[in-house]
Parts: sequence; C-alpha cells; structure tokens
Amino acid sequence: MSTLSARLSLIFSCLGHAIMHLLAAFYFVIVLQLEQEWQLPYHELIELWTLGALLIGVGAIPAGWLGDHWSAPGMMIVMFLGMGAASIACGLSATPGGLLLGLSALGLFASIYHPVAIAWLMRNAVAQGKALGVNGIFGSAGVAGSGILTGFLIDAYSWRVAFILPGVVSLLAGLLLWWCCWRRIIVDTRTDLKAETPPSRDDMLRGFGILLLTMLVMGIAFHAMQTALPKMFSLRLDFTDSALGIGALIAGVYAISGIMQIVGGHLADRFALKQVYLIGLLLQVPMLALVAQATGMPLIVAATMAIFLNSSVLPAENMLIARYTPAHRRALAYGIKFVLAFSCAPLAVMLVSYIHARTGDFIWLYWLVAVCMLLAFLAALLLPAVHSLRSGLSERSPEPVQAS
Repeated sequence: MSTLSARLSLIFSCLGHAIMHLLAAFYFVIVLQLEQEWQLPYHELIELWTLGALLIGVGAIPAGWLGDHWSAPGMMIVMFLGMGAASIACGLSATPGGLLLGLSALGLFASIYHPVAIAWLMRNAVAQGKALGVNGIFGSAGVAGSGILTGFLIDAYSWRVAFILPGVVSLLAGLLLWWCCWRRIIVDTRTDLKAETPPSRDDMLRGFGILLLTMLVMGIAFHAMQTALPKMFSLRLDFTDSALGIGALIAGVYAISGIMQIVGGHLADRFALKQVYLIGLLLQVPMLALVAQATGMPLIVAATMAIFLNSSVLPAENMLIARYTPAHRRALAYGIKFVLAFSCAPLAVMLVSYIHARTGDFIWLYWLVAVCMLLAFLAALLLPAVHSLRSGLSERSPEPVQAS
C-alpha cells in the first residue's frame, strides 16, 4: 500500500473522530436553547438523548464484528453518511418525539467509530501511543468544537442550523471517503504492521476482566462531565450566561485537556503501561472531588484537570486492550470496551437528570464519580504488568490501512 493511502487513512480517522465527538456532544449545548424555545424543563429535554447515548454503546459490538469481517473503510463511510443524515433530521424536528428519533439514529451511527477506527489504527501503527495520541487530539477537538461552534451557530442563527450544518459536513466527508475507496486510493489490510508476542491466556483473561471495570468507571466519569458541564457552568459561573460564552468555556476546557493525549501517548510508548494507567486513574480522584464543590475560576481549573487526566490515560488503556486480546478479535474487543464506555452514557445522563431535579446542582454526582474512580484505581493494581513493546515489524509488506 502506498504512503498516500496510509496518510489519507490517518486523515479520515482523525476527521471521523472529531465529527463523531462533535455530533455526540453538541446537544448538551443545544438543549439550553431548547429550554427557552420549547418551554420544557432541562431534565425532560436532556432525557431525549438517553436512547442515543445507549445506542452509541450497544452498537459498538456489531460494528466491531463488521469491521473485522467486512470492511473498516466501508463501515466508516456508513458512519459518516448516517450521522450526517441523522443530524440534519434533528435540525428539522418540530416535536420532542421527532428529536428523539433523530438523536437515537445519530447515536446508532456514531457507535461505528471507536471499535472500527481504533482497531484499524492499532493494526497499522508502529508508535501506537503516538498514533493514538494524535487521533485523540481530534476527538477532543470535536468535543471542544461542540461547545464553541454550537454556541456560535445558536447565537448567530438558530439551534436548527447548529444541527444541520455539522450534518452536511459529515455527509461530505462520507462521500469523499467513498470516492477514495472507489478509486483505490485507500485500501484495506488485515495484518499487523508491528509484530508482538502475546501474553499468556491467563494474563489476557485477568487483564481484560479488570479493564472492563476500570473502563466502565472511566466512561461514567467522561459522560457525567460532558453532560453536566454546560449546565454546571451556567449555574456556578457569574461572568457569562450566553450560549456562546458557555460554549467557548467548554471548548477551552476540552482543547487544553486534549493536548494531554499526545503526552499520554508518548508516556505509553516509553514507560510501563500499567504504571501510566494507574497514575492517571489515581490523580482523577481529587480533581473530581474539587469539581463537586468548586465555583468560579477554581471550577474551571478543576474541570480542566479532571478532563485532562481522563484523556491522558486513553492511549495506555487502548494499548492494554490490544495487549490483552488476539489481533483477529481486536475490533470486537474494542466494541466491548465501547459498549461499556458509551452504554454507561445513559446512566450518566439519568444520574445528571435525577440529581439535578432533586438538588438543583451536581455536588453529589461528582462525589459519587470520585469514589468510583478510587475503586477503579484499586482494581487496576491487580492488572498483569505489561511494558510498552518495541518489537520489530512484521513480515507483511508496508501497507498501512485506511481511515483509522
């Protein structure tokens, strides 16, 4: 495979990561405008995303299976086109029922990205931590963009445009990827570029079992923060109340924290994966506790640090998954991960809705997440020791894959 194909694969992978996270997060800003226009309470409107959030997780296993057995770039094309159409449908919705259907379809198509693209990237990267870090930066940019871009589109135009315009971009990306595959500019491959010796079966089972617990907690922490942060800023910050102002703050928090993906990837390539993972889990505990209580600028700093640390351990986590699973089941393994990571999103949404409806704030939400993160750290102490491997390349011809 040509170097051009490998580079285009990385470009589409990064673009897909940004678009997927933007479309999965922009509703948390849009809902603030819908409160006013539809005259419905926040907890009822935020619940419309519950099924979509669930489908992002539930759809990951079949998406991973199809990525292993059919085509990674083919699945990416389906993702881009499906998300684009669903986002446009949301923008055209006139009732909560119609919006529920559009958001649910959006979640289903968004479920394709992580199991397919991450397994694809791992199969075709030598410096896996660095590749995951670069890819993660674009995911963080998507989350950040969901704040500032959505806030701008709402203030400048309307909440409908905030749905429709990103949907059009996703459709165009899907059509461009289809053209590249049709012209064989991007092609697929099934073997790892980097050959590694797998650990024992017992270590695989123990390691992956422990990761199931830690990944569940990481997912709850991520989604609780992503769901509640716009509303929490509107409640606890007294220097901004516009959609654009809150969106810009969200964008800044995620943009700054996203840089840590590169640092985390570099550390995962150079040091023991278990130690990198443990330190990242432990440091999140005091930051989440501070988010629970802080207001004003300390809240912004604490939220940034919590998201910063949550992002930093993702390269090590994904490398541990690859280490504890056979190569021919890797997309399925990532599918299982994202069933946990994104299926806990509806749990986070329900917790946000439940706690806010009864307390008017999110103090108990973040204390609960902090305790869960501490338990995850204690469980991760039992992970089999794994070092970042530096084995040679496989005998396969240097043919990296498509859009990872």
